[in-house]
Amino acid sequence: MSFRIRAATVDDLQHLYEMAKLTGGGFTNLPPDRRALRAKLERSDEAFARTDDSLADEAFVLVLENVATGDVRGTCQLFTQVGQRHPFYSYRRGTLTQHSKELGRTFRAEMLSLATDLEGSCEVGGLFLHPGERAGGLGLLLARSRYLFIAAHRARFADRILAELRGIIDEAGGSPFWDGIAGRFFGMNFQDADEFNAINGHQFIADLMPKHPVYIAMLTDTARAAIGLPHPNGRAAMRMLENEGFAFDNYVDIFDGGPTMTARTDRVRSVAEAKHASVIAIDADGGVESLVATGRLADFRCTFGQVRTVGDTVVLSTDCAWALGVNEDDDVLHVGRW
Repeated sequence: MSFRIRAATVDDLQHLYEMAKLTGGGFTNLPPDRRALRAKLERSDEAFARTDDSLADEAFVLVLENVATGDVRGTCQLFTQVGQRHPFYSYRRGTLTQHSKELGRTFRAEMLSLATDLEGSCEVGGLFLHPGERAGGLGLLLARSRYLFIAAHRARFADRILAELRGIIDEAGGSPFWDGIAGRFFGMNFQDADEFNAINGHQFIADLMPKHPVYIAMLTDTARAAIGLPHPNGRAAMRMLENEGFAFDNYVDIFDGGPTMTARTDRVRSVAEAKHASVIAIDADGGVESLVATGRLADFRCTFGQVRTVGDTVVLSTDCAWALGVNEDDDVLHVGRW
């Protein structure tokens, strides 16, 4: 495997900017704006530099690097505790039941209520893989490397974890959900609101978003149909989240209506099953296909490789050890590739 995950640096700004231009909109955590991306990388640098193992409001940016060429071909992000700088808003889908004695009928109305229930959770997000690399399991490497990073720095992350999936976006780059609800109050289209949010944060939502519940029956057919559905390109990501133990609990994104998946951090499969071990040997004799990580904070690296367990130690495949830059007696964190 010639690809590995590593900590992003400000030198990766151009790579991230070029990838951001390929997202097609709806990626709040990867805006095609140099100033916003630089600020994100500088904030990530601060998080990597802090060595105190305590929970704080931080963000980590990781990148997928071709070890042989140095090219950056993907990225992902982790947020340790959302909603500390600005409220973290979601819509919660629920049901209001009312009974009329005179009519002898019970009415059940589905509603969307603005909520900050998920505030304080950690978040995995910002995952983007260059279209030219969408083969060989690199998306899986990006996604699951985040859980090994959490496992290696568990005290830095909250006890509940969430992942927001991009919702339905039409061919023109608009959002039927946004047009059906928020667009009527904000006086801007989805692309403008999404860009503004990515660059300036959520405060304008608190200022302008109506606080009363929204009756789903009053929305347009296209807006109703988009509630809780991932973008077609995000269906595989949703399945990966479900395999890790995430579930949809009726929270949706306030911009595009995409599903928000949640789990208990310690119950995420890759976190729970990750094992620490010392490298006793390096060879090419095979083993179990695994994700293997090493290093802390800015020295974190993760890749695919073959692992053979020998008691409390492991034997790593040669290519894996090369990609990670590890030698015998170094410590690694590993979990099966499933």
